[in-house]
Amino acid sequence: MELESVVMELIINAGDARSNSMEALRYARQQKWDGAENALKAATDSIRVAHHIQTSLISEDEGCGKIPVNLIMVHAQDHLMNAMLCRELAEEIIFLHKQLASVNS
Repeated sequence: MELESVVMELIINAGDARSNSMEALRYARQQKWDGAENALKAATDSIRVAHHIQTSLISEDEGCGKIPVNLIMVHAQDHLMNAMLCRELAEEIIFLHKQLASVNS
């Protein structure tokens, strides 16, 4: 596959992961725990795909600069790192929502 297509696939999966993480937070705010867990799982699945693409690119590059680093590549990496952080934070915030819900019930 052409490099640009691979990078776009990374961006798409990272974007899906971030969107699913935010959806999980919306479910948690409404105390819809199954929805939150399902959205977190979808986020995890998308991150796994994006991370696999990233790992493939890294191994193809072999640390030798075989893959050109351009703005779209940097953008893709930025998306992935933000998606990973967003998912981790969503998990922690959902945990807090559950604790608050149990205290208030």
